[in-house]
Amino acid sequence: MGITLTQLVELQPLQRVIIHSLDCALYQVSVVINNVEYYVKDHEGGCLKAHSPLHIQKLFEHISYHQMVLRQNSAYDEMCGQPVRQGSNTLEVSYGNNEYY
Repeated sequence: MGITLTQLVELQPLQRVIIHSLDCALYQVSVVINNVEYYVKDHEGGCLKAHSPLHIQKLFEHISYHQMVLRQNSAYDEMCGQPVRQGSNTLEVSYGNNEYY
């Protein structure tokens, strides 16, 4: 399920904004509203992408939210032949509004 930035304005304050680190310079964003996670869509209907988490932070400067986090899922274990884990190796850290943009 997806949602646009325009729709988010009507649903604020958001529970969480999650910046997904996909590659060293590629990020997508999702939001949690009423305990449901939605990917944010761009004006063409695709997933909103950015080359910096600061760019995403700037997009949300006028949208109220309780928490912003940066999330990464590493493929390192698979790449170096480690056994499959039972749990996730997701790393998630708080990414507060530092206004560096």
